[in-house]
Amino acid sequence: PQVRMKMLIGLCGLILVLLSSVTAQPQVNSGNCFLLLSSHTIKLHSEASRSGVYMIHPAASRIPFKVYCEMGADGGWTVIQKRTGAAVSFEQNWASYEHGFGHLTWDHWLGLNKIHWLTQSKRMTLRVDLWDHERKTAYAEYKDFNLGVPQSNYELRVGRYSGTAGDAIRGPNPYDGQNGLGFSASDRDNDNCDFCIFEFDIAFDKCTDIYGGGWWFSGCGSANLNGPYRPPPFNQRLYWKTWEGHHSLTATRMMIKSE
Repeated sequence: PQVRMKMLIGLCGLILVLLSSVTAQPQVNSGNCFLLLSSHTIKLHSEASRSGVYMIHPAASRIPFKVYCEMGADGGWTVIQKRTGAAVSFEQNWASYEHGFGHLTWDHWLGLNKIHWLTQSKRMTLRVDLWDHERKTAYAEYKDFNLGVPQSNYELRVGRYSGTAGDAIRGPNPYDGQNGLGFSASDRDNDNCDFCIFEFDIAFDKCTDIYGGGWWFSGCGSANLNGPYRPPPFNQRLYWKTWEGHHSLTATRMMIKSE
């Protein structure tokens, strides 16, 4: 009986080891997807070089967390926002925008706190990919992307622009500029707008009242990729206005990568 009991315990232990090896999320020491892909321990054609969900641990964060890594020839990009339709609502409050929502393998917002942690220990490039209802695409890249501390309402900072979509974060006019502003949501207003929006002869004092979602609003700026989703060509609450003639967006993606 003792021999059988030892064999049974050994078999149970083996089963637990096998189950843990199947269900375990990859644990990595890298602080972002770029470092994961460029790590000397990662081979180019290994499992870890494929796009997907990975566990990372930025130096500024006390705990590791999961992100979606878009792996490509130019390195691993950490996806912080993705939209392809109306199934995931971006009409969320401050707490949701701070902690994140949606599905990492699909449409989601990573979370202001996680984006802040990612941008504290490394210089980051922000890439914005846009798709319109005619299947045309454009992109904008910003060097030195950074989000400030929570006390600054996650103030947005971007550096040099390049791309084909135009610099909507700075905007064509000084009052449209969103660089240096804090984040706003429906229940926390940090924009620079005081009765400056008029629609149907009604004055609004919050950008989120008319444009919805959450964003680094100014008055109220040339960009908002988190507004309510509408079928094209009527999707005027989801916009990147410096992409001339392509204001009706059908899909967006925001990613960051170490410089």
